[in-house]
Amino acid sequence: MLTAVISDIHANREALTAVLSHIRASGAERIVVLGDIVGYGADPEFCIDAVRQLEAAGAIVLKGNHDEAAAGLDNDMNATAQAAIAWTRDRLSTAEKMWLAGLPISSTEPGVLFVHANGWNPQGWGYIRTPQEAERSMRRTTERLTFCGHTHRPAVFHMSPNRPAALFVPVAGVTIPLIETRQWLVIAPAVGQPRDGNRSSGYVLYDSACREITFQRVPYDCETASRKILAAGLPPSLAERLLKGQ
Repeated sequence: MLTAVISDIHANREALTAVLSHIRASGAERIVVLGDIVGYGADPEFCIDAVRQLEAAGAIVLKGNHDEAAAGLDNDMNATAQAAIAWTRDRLSTAEKMWLAGLPISSTEPGVLFVHANGWNPQGWGYIRTPQEAERSMRRTTERLTFCGHTHRPAVFHMSPNRPAALFVPVAGVTIPLIETRQWLVIAPAVGQPRDGNRSSGYVLYDSACREITFQRVPYDCETASRKILAAGLPPSLAERLLKGQ
């Protein structure tokens, strides 16, 4: 099965629209959404509606920390993120907040764990940025492959028996074979707020039959998304970072 794994939409209508169009052209048979549907961007209602349609068509949809916060549960965020969450809460209906609150934290299928943040404490929202953190996550699951989001920076970690985890940065469009003797942790690029210096949106294609992954980057109209953030009265830094991919 060919699966498109997306994460960190962050209420970015323009990015989500571009990515979904690219996914349709890829031939993917299903979609997994790793959370953070809202927060930061100016179109939370549109993005919730689009993801709910994906869910109705069979997509797996998980909860991220911004989804949890927008639904009403405070968690540890910086002042900019808190301002965006307060704005988002005012925009969402009770039904939308209830839907966000009811999303699962993780999903498991044979050999694969899908989760927003990490495998050692999924609802603690700890980040995986280093091989040591990736190893901590991989050692807390029996699944050989983990997909995460949360950092907004695409990465692949792998770990062989009796050896520490190692990191490499994937190249878009280059297929990576998932060697059976290793454990793997894949961090998907952000759809709505990339932070790796590349302002293009992104996602991962996972071919379970061939045991391969391919990172995809998708240009989108980030100028429009940025202008809409400013027009909404959200923190200007959220608009600026879209243009820089940081």
